[in-house]
Amino acid sequence: MTDPFGFLRIPREPIPARPVEERLGDWHEVHAGQALLPLVSRQADRCMDCGIPFCHTGCPLGNLIPEWNAYAAHADWRAAYDRLHATNNFPEATGRLCPAPCEDACVLTINADPVTIKNVEQTIVDEGLRRGYLTPSPPERHSGRTVAVIGSGPAGLAAAQQLTRAGHAVTVHERADRIGGLLRYGIPEFKMEKAHLDRRIEQMRAEGTVFVTGQDVGGADGTATAGAADAAALRGRCDAVVVAVGAGERRELPVPGRELHGIHQAMDYLTCANRVREGDWAEPPITAEGRHVVIVGGGDTGSDCMGTALRQGAISVVQLDINPEPGPDRTDDEPWPVYPKTYRISHAHDEARGREGRDPRLFACATLRFDGDASGRVRALYLTAVEPVGRSPLAGTERVLPAGLVLLALGFSGPERAGGLREQLGLELDERGNFARDAGFAACGGRAPGVFVAGDAGRGQSLVVWAIAEGRAAAAAVDRYLTGSTCLPAPVAAHDRPMTALGRMRYGDF
Repeated sequence: MTDPFGFLRIPREPIPARPVEERLGDWHEVHAGQALLPLVSRQADRCMDCGIPFCHTGCPLGNLIPEWNAYAAHADWRAAYDRLHATNNFPEATGRLCPAPCEDACVLTINADPVTIKNVEQTIVDEGLRRGYLTPSPPERHSGRTVAVIGSGPAGLAAAQQLTRAGHAVTVHERADRIGGLLRYGIPEFKMEKAHLDRRIEQMRAEGTVFVTGQDVGGADGTATAGAADAAALRGRCDAVVVAVGAGERRELPVPGRELHGIHQAMDYLTCANRVREGDWAEPPITAEGRHVVIVGGGDTGSDCMGTALRQGAISVVQLDINPEPGPDRTDDEPWPVYPKTYRISHAHDEARGREGRDPRLFACATLRFDGDASGRVRALYLTAVEPVGRSPLAGTERVLPAGLVLLALGFSGPERAGGLREQLGLELDERGNFARDAGFAACGGRAPGVFVAGDAGRGQSLVVWAIAEGRAAAAAVDRYLTGSTCLPAPVAAHDRPMTALGRMRYGDF
């Protein structure tokens, strides 16, 4: 067990990031090269090993956090590594990308600072990698059943690995030229270096998972074109299909001037930057170098754009958030152990603040229109302050920002509507615009049984930890469908939502 008085004697001390000026000069992770030990072992000793560990509830994967904290505190890295992987297929991703709702659910948070759970998680998986613990786990027997997984983001990869290890023959079909989905092209290198993803994919290949890239199941326009595959035919060849295509329907900004050059969707911009890092291009076709950059949207994607723009040499970067600036503390509507909307600083915000000396975000504001130059390129963005609730423009608050590059990071509204996937499989949409499914992840309206929906395609845009949890749970549903029973874990149901003051919510509770 951990030190029973550790939480009283040891203050919280996260792993320090590299200096701003150093990390803005490269694309390595913000913690690259920082000593993790013995700091993390000491921090793990702060865990109280609670009788009721609410950190489990804060994490949809149900990670066994007190257990691997205890092993990390005693430097038993083999046991810590095994307990971490007992509930999580890709802790190298969650330890870097997840906002750690488990920390806000830590019992220490009631009147002190929580355990640095995210740092401990990353250290366990990195230390396990250094010690050679990342090895394939192929199945002991083969079922003779075949499964197609459409999409290779975290939900699709988690489902594929679980089903492969259960003995089924699994093929992952990916539209892009590389496996990984948003982990590959949507997440900047400074947040997660792609070597971590590549190693995990090689492990899955060694276990027997087959990967097919450049295959657009359903087709971009629903017709047979190069690289396209008919979804109904694929279903006919396989015993089950898992649809894990993500939520790629991007929200737009229908204001005057939207057609000007230099206004791009954030994901297009991030994909270009990631392709440069992959070696596809010497220079990105969309770049922030030498430009005033405005990012419309206050979420994580906007923050990723900010860190990318700063590394590309932007003159200035501003991020617009229509929501009011959160306070530093929880509100009464978001009591512990709920993940609260509080004022948070990402590494990219810290980098911009370190360079400019101020928070780069403007809260409670909305875009009115864009203005362009004689060549048709954007040169200015007009914005206004808005009311905190109704978001109506406030008279007399209009202002102008210089803008040579505008990035729209407004989120997503469900799976892409274009293409023939939905029609070919007979999928229906729910009231949120996602692929409808029952509580067991089975698709509603499918023309044939055996079609399941996992991840953001059914949930809507969410966190990487929810995607992995859904992939694991959907795999259990598929295994039960194929064999009549399953030993695979199902950490969430399809309609579970993050915890609120009323408990873990489901669709019908809204």
